[in-house]
This record gives sequence, structure tokens and C-alpha cells, in this order.
Amino acid sequence: MTLVLKACLVLLVSVVAISTAADEPPYLYVLGVAQDAGFPQAGCYKPHCMPGWEKPETKIGATSLALIDPASKKKYIFEATPDFPEQLFMLEQEASTDEFELSGIFITHAHIGHYTGLMYLGREVIGADQMPVYVMPKMKRYLTNNGPWSQLIDLNNIELMTLNNRSVVELSNLQVTPFIVPHRDEFSETVGFSIKGPNKTALFIPDINKWSQWERDIADQVQASDYALIDATFFNNGELPGRDMSKIPHPLVTETMDALSNLSKEHRAKVWFIHMNHTNPLLNLNSEQAKIVRAEGYNIASTGLRLSL
Repeated sequence: MTLVLKACLVLLVSVVAISTAADEPPYLYVLGVAQDAGFPQAGCYKPHCMPGWEKPETKIGATSLALIDPASKKKYIFEATPDFPEQLFMLEQEASTDEFELSGIFITHAHIGHYTGLMYLGREVIGADQMPVYVMPKMKRYLTNNGPWSQLIDLNNIELMTLNNRSVVELSNLQVTPFIVPHRDEFSETVGFSIKGPNKTALFIPDINKWSQWERDIADQVQASDYALIDATFFNNGELPGRDMSKIPHPLVTETMDALSNLSKEHRAKVWFIHMNHTNPLLNLNSEQAKIVRAEGYNIASTGLRLSL
């Protein structure tokens, strides 16, 4: 084989590889599925938490998604959790910074499992340079007017990008749309996100009060999406002995399944329960409750899940 022919073959292979990568659809990559405090939870030494302490490999990070786009060579993170260092490493293994630029972080609200990971962008750690952080107006004011978050802005570690309710953010061949949901809004409003790729759409609602408090019908929203990653903080009532669970009004998984019970099996299969508290038996995919959920046609999100868009 001549040198010219060899060079042509190498060039052809390179072109095909580049073309194939560009043709790959964007996808969601799940970085964590636990409630804000992760699993095991700090201060919990009960039987359900002990495996997490005794076997660190069973640790589960707080809920976070990566959005990876092979065509634009960009990647995004939804939620900056307390587990940000580990989740950033997971993302690096999945989509290396040698190929994919981290081009933004989307935040749903100001509860600890959703924004406190921003601290790792500061000068004490990464020292990021104007990392775009997409937030709603009240969340923007909170970060701007309170330390240590204001220092990230003053030092240009982050650049706050203002979101507006139901206003589309264009990201190459992707669209991200925030929408207000009812929740305990002590410091900021709370949003879910609709994420639209070239082929499919995803609904991401990690935190919400009871579905009845939302002006939209959750069954309709599931039917209108290809994937629905939705709040599964608690499986059933009584998970927190000694605490009034009405003051933490997440929709119970059992309530959500009741609300969606009239959906066809095809539509129920779009649901991925996520954001499970350390008490939620769904964190154990082999639990009886997890078997019941899957038998009803629903899914349970786990770290490393990929969903093509």
C-alpha cells in the first residue's frame, strides 16, 4: 500500500469518525438521584443508612443531570449539588473537557442540594472564569446579595444568566425552558425544566409541592413529554417518624402513581422517579417497593442513566 493511499484511508476514517460523532443526538446523563443531602445522610446511623457508611461505593449523590451535546461539543449541568466534585469527575469520564466544553449550569432553586455546589467554582477551588449560571430573577438577587455567593460574582467566577418563566433558552440544537412550580420558596422561586432535543423532550421536576397545588395537570405533562424525571422524595406517609410530613409537602410516590394510574402503559413508561430521600426504599432498586413501582410500569432513575434526546 502506497503512502498516499494510507494517508487517504486515515483521512477517510477521521472524517467518518467526526461525522458519526456529529450525528449522535444529545442526551441526558444522570449524575445523582438522591434528595439534597444525598445517601447516606449526615447524622443518620439507622439500619437503612449504615450500608452507605460501611460501603462507600454505595454512596448516592444528590440529584443532578448532565446534558451532553456531541454536535456542538458542549455539556451542561442541572443543579450544583454538595456532591459537585464527584459529579464533575463523573461528567469528565463521560464527556472529557478535551472534547466537551462545560458551557453552563442550570439551577432550580435555593435549597442546599441544588445550588451550594457553586462554591467549588470559587478561587479556593476551581477558580472558574465567568461560568454561565442560569437562574430565575429571585435566585439571581439571592446570589448577588448574599455571601459567599456574591464573591463568585465579584471575582467573575460565575456569570449569572437570567431565566424567565416559560421563556426558551436556545443552546445550539437544544432548548431549555424553565417553568415555575409551587414549593417552599424561602429564598428563591422554584422551577422545573423542559429540555428539548432534536428528537425527544424531557421534563425535569426534582422538587414540587403536591401536584394539586400546580396549575398544570401532571398526567397531561407526562403525556406531552418523552421522559418525565419527577419528584420522588418520599415513597409513602410516615417515612419520617416524629416529624409532621405535611410541612414537607412533596407528592408521595404512591400519590403520583395514583394521579397517573389512568395513563396507558406506554405513557407510564416515560416516568423516571428521582430525588429520593435517604428514607425512601426506592433507593434500593431491589426493594419490594421498587418492584411494585416497576410492576406498575414506571421507572426509577439511577446514577449513570442515559436518555437520548
